[in-house]
Amino acid sequence: MARKRKQSPLEDLIDIAAMLPWWLGVLLALIAYFVLHRYATAEVAQTATLGKMGEVMVSQIGKMLAMIGQYLIPPAFIIGAGISAYGRQKRAALFADVQQGSSAAVLNGMSWREFEMLVGEAFRRKGYAVVETGGGGADGGIDLVLSKDGEKFLVQCKQWKAYKVGVTTIRELYGVMAAGGAAGGFVVTSGVFTQEVKSFAEGRNITLIDGTELTAMIKKIQPTVSAATTPSTSKFSPSAICPKCGGSMTKRTAKQGANAGKMFWGCASFPDCRGIVPID
Repeated sequence: MARKRKQSPLEDLIDIAAMLPWWLGVLLALIAYFVLHRYATAEVAQTATLGKMGEVMVSQIGKMLAMIGQYLIPPAFIIGAGISAYGRQKRAALFADVQQGSSAAVLNGMSWREFEMLVGEAFRRKGYAVVETGGGGADGGIDLVLSKDGEKFLVQCKQWKAYKVGVTTIRELYGVMAAGGAAGGFVVTSGVFTQEVKSFAEGRNITLIDGTELTAMIKKIQPTVSAATTPSTSKFSPSAICPKCGGSMTKRTAKQGANAGKMFWGCASFPDCRGIVPID
């Protein structure tokens, strides 16, 4: 596998913003602009004292960097927010395609990146917090890091349409699990596993999910409904789409205030996202 190109700081900012809810990326862009603009336009005290000339020079350099940064950093956050919003829509579309599909051809028609997005969305809808690490390509390393109930799980995605996943992949995952203190791991493929792999995974808290099992798992997850659905319909639905971040929602009960005791849809990403949908 070719070594990944070193990114610039702005590209790193875009990647960070892309992993956040889109609205948070927009908020960071606004904050960054106002902070940098205020510093760039602030007056720098002039002094004739030789001992303070260094402080003045540092302030001038800071103003210059802030002047440049106010036109570079906020757009980076905005681009990341756009990628985040597009990614959420893409994941939902891939998930729906598999739920509505009738054969494994749906999985086989995906690129490796789309396959990773699909697997991440499946785990997300099963209640895991998901971080997409971008393992580095069709044969990369750890592609997803999951967390649930205070425990960490690692996932390798293998979008191999006509190949069996060999034992080398499982051994590598097991080594990373031990080094990283992960409670367990998953290997997900659109293909199948060799018998050697199945034997090695036994007793090592590694779950193997082949293409048939992945499709079945996705079909068992109840489809989401739009937040625009009327309350009389949505209260019978298993979940809803968050109006703020586009993520999944869960039913909750208000514990205080005027609505104490009433049910409502709350974003599964709470407290990072506080989107709600009332239930009448």
